[in-house]
Amino acid sequence: MAYASNAQTRAPFNPLGLIAGFFRAIGNGLVHLAESNHRVNRARTLMALSDEELAKRGLKRDDVVKHVFSDIMYV
Repeated sequence: MAYASNAQTRAPFNPLGLIAGFFRAIGNGLVHLAESNHRVNRARTLMALSDEELAKRGLKRDDVVKHVFSDIMYV
């Protein structure tokens, strides 16, 4: 006869896990903040265009990032 149990064992307290979780949460927040930046969204939109569409706008694919971020940093 087989016995089944649904008892759960308690994981031991892990302070390193708490510290790692804290830094993981901060990292995830920074990634979310960067990805929600309107400049990043603009660069993604332009990169999704074909080379012909970029040429109509006077851009090359290599210059998209420089074009989007030109007013805040020297690239």
